[in-house]
Amino acid sequence: MIEIKVPSPGESITQVQLSKWLVSDGDTVEKDQEIAEIDSDKATLAVSAIEDGQIKFVVNEGDTVDVGAVIATIDTSVKGEKKTKETSSKIQGVVSVKEESNAEINPEKSQEKVITPAIETELNISPLAKKLMQQSNVSETEFLNFLKSYRVGKKDVEFFFSQKDKLTPAAATSSWTGARETERKKMSTLRLKLAERLVAVKNETAMLTTFNEVNMTPIMEIRKKYKDKFKEKHGIGLGFMSFFTKAVTEALQIVPGVNAQIDKDEIVYFKYADIGIAVSSPKGLMVPVLRNAEKLSLAEIELKIKELADKARTNKITIDEMTGGTFTITNGGVFGSMLSTPILNPPQSAILGMHNIVERPIAVNGKVEIHPIMFVALSYDHRIIDGRESVTFLVKVKEMLEEPSKMLFGGKEPVEGLLGL
Repeated sequence: MIEIKVPSPGESITQVQLSKWLVSDGDTVEKDQEIAEIDSDKATLAVSAIEDGQIKFVVNEGDTVDVGAVIATIDTSVKGEKKTKETSSKIQGVVSVKEESNAEINPEKSQEKVITPAIETELNISPLAKKLMQQSNVSETEFLNFLKSYRVGKKDVEFFFSQKDKLTPAAATSSWTGARETERKKMSTLRLKLAERLVAVKNETAMLTTFNEVNMTPIMEIRKKYKDKFKEKHGIGLGFMSFFTKAVTEALQIVPGVNAQIDKDEIVYFKYADIGIAVSSPKGLMVPVLRNAEKLSLAEIELKIKELADKARTNKITIDEMTGGTFTITNGGVFGSMLSTPILNPPQSAILGMHNIVERPIAVNGKVEIHPIMFVALSYDHRIIDGRESVTFLVKVKEMLEEPSKMLFGGKEPVEGLLGL
C-alpha cells in the first residue's frame, strides 16, 4: 500500500484545498497519471500517482488539507489492463494512414513527415496522453481530424451513456426554472487569497486612474502588411499584446517611477522590466511574468506570452512564473470591455488596461475621419507616482503605438527592424 501525500506548492504555504479528483474512488490508475488537482493561494498543482494500482480516497473534494498530509492510498497488488501500448499502436496507425494518403497525393512530400505544431483546441487531453502523442509524433490537429472522421459505433454510445453523468452539462438556453432555490459553493483557496489582496489594495494604496485613447490604424496596417511574413519567419502570429508590451518597456525607461515599488520606508526602482500579462484561466485570473521584457523582440514576446498563457489555462504554470513582476498589462478588450479602471497588482505600483477596438470618428488635420480606436487606462499608486508622471507615461505609450517606429532606436528600416524581418 502506497500513500499519496500533498506536495508543497512553495515556501510559506502550509495548507491547500483539494479542488478536484481526476479519477474515481476505486479506479485502477497508472504510474505518473494525474489523479487530483490542489489549489493553494498562489497556484493550482496536479498530483500524480507514483505507482500502478487501485486508488482509495482519504479526503473529499473541497477539503482543506495540510501540506504533506495523505489524500489517497494506492494498492499496488491490484493491476489493471495496460492501455498505453494499445493506444500507442492506434495513434501510430493514424499516422501511417495519413502518411500513406499523403504519399498518394504528393510522393515528394512523403519522404519526410512534418508534424505541425499543436493549435488551441477544445480537446481535454491529459498530460500523459499528450506525452504519448509527442512520442508518437502526433499533433492535436491530427488527433482532432481523426476524431472527426471516426465512425461512432455501438460501443462508443454505450461508453457515452456510462460517462455522461460525469460530463459538464452544456449551457442551456435559459437557466431560470422559476424555482426559488439557492446554491452554495465553497470558495477556492486561490479565490479567497485574491479577494483578500483586492481589498488590501483598496485599503492600503492611494489608487487613481488616468485615461487616454490610441489610434490603432498604424498597428493594424503593420499587422495586415507583415503578418504572413512575420509568421513565416518566427512561427507565431503578430498580435497586439507584443506592441503594447514593447511600448510599455520603452515608456518605463522614460518614466522610471512607474516601474517602482514601496518597501517599508523606501522606494525600490527596478532597472529592468518584468511585465505581468493577465490571463483568464479556468481557476480565475492569473498573471504570468515576462522576465526582462525590455530585452525581448516582438517575436520573443509573442512566443513567451503564448507559452505562459497555455500553461496558465492548463494549470501547469509554476509559482515562480507568476511572481516578481514590476508592471502589469491586462486586456479586458477580449471580453468586449469599452473602458475600465484596472486594480493594482500588489506590490506593483501601476497597471495598464487595454480595451476593445471600435471604429470612432476623430479629428485628423482638421477633418473628421473614422479610425479604430482603443481606450487605455493606467491605474497607479499616487503615494509614489505623481499625476505628471502617470500622464506622461500613458502619453508616451500612446505615441509609440501610434508611431511604432519610435519603439526602435537605430537598425534597419524602422518597421521591418521592429518586427525582426
